[in-house]
This record gives sequence, structure tokens and C-alpha cells, in this order.
Amino acid sequence: MHRHFKINKPYATLSQFTHRHAKRRNKRMLGEFYDFPAGTMAIGRLDEHSEGLLLLTTDGRVSERVRSAKLDKEYYVRVLGTLTPQTLARLSAGVDISLSGKPYRTKPCLVKSLPDPPEFSFPPRRVHRPNHGPATWLSIVLREGKNRQIRRMLATVGHPVIRLVRVRIGAVRLGTLAAGEVEELAERDFSRT
Repeated sequence: MHRHFKINKPYATLSQFTHRHAKRRNKRMLGEFYDFPAGTMAIGRLDEHSEGLLLLTTDGRVSERVRSAKLDKEYYVRVLGTLTPQTLARLSAGVDISLSGKPYRTKPCLVKSLPDPPEFSFPPRRVHRPNHGPATWLSIVLREGKNRQIRRMLATVGHPVIRLVRVRIGAVRLGTLAAGEVEELAERDFSRT
């Protein structure tokens, strides 16, 4: 019987269970937040400075299905500056980024400005000060997930990321989970993704 979970991955936490590098020994790991069963794996990753929804499972087939390009992954992203409609359209159509030193064109996605800042049950790790200039909240929905893709996309158009929170994968939402909180998902909840 496989088990499935969602966690609100906190800022400065690695999306893994064991230390693979000597220089990362002081980093927080997923296993610190819950007594996960043996064989639990993170489905995809969130980089160390990103927060939010991360799915975990003991079933490799489920992991493969969720990581596929068939499921939407939605992120709320706070960026420096105000994005023009032309910049939003450019991001939505796909932009050229570099992955491991090789050029890559991102697939079309949905990008829109949020009229109001989203409310989270966990505070930001860093506070954006008004004297740093205006900031904008975006909703970005992808069907791919390349390494640091959103950060690279926004850097390409000149709007550095201040905060990045994944809020949805398929039908599974982050909801009101506090940072580091884990919720076990029933098979039927997980199968909707």
C-alpha cells in the first residue's frame, strides 16, 4: 500500500532526505518535518530559496505521472518592478534561457499579474522594502519544470524574483499548511492530479 503526502517546503530547505554534498551538511532536509515511511521520494523539486507545495510518494509511477507535462504547476511569484502587458505576453509565449550552459526556449505558459497580494499562512523569509522600488505579484502556470526555470525566465526579462511559492500541482493545492507542515493524502485525493 503506497502512501502520499504534501508538505509546505520552507525557505532554505533542500528538497531531499539525505545530504549528498559535504558543503550542504548544515542545510535543512525534508525528513526533519515528519517521520516519512521508508522509500518516500519527493516528486520533483523546489530550489532552496523557493517555498510551497511539494508532493511526496512511495510510488515511483505516481512520481513519474506528476512530473510529466500533463499537469499544471502554479506558482505565485513576487518580482521587482512592474511588468508591462508586453512583458507578460513575452513570458507567456516562451523566452530563451540557459540550462547547464545550453540555450533552451521555455514552452508557452500562463502568466498574469495578481491584483492583490496573495495571503499565506507563513510569513516571507525576506521582507521587500518600499525603498527598493515597486514589486509585482504574478501567477505563473507551467507544464514543465526545468531547473530554476521561473527565476531564469524573469531574469531574462529584467525582473528578479523576490519570493517564489508553489501553490498548486494539478488538483492538489497548498491550502493553509504552515511552513514545514505535512498532510497525508488519500489515494483518491492524489489520483486527481
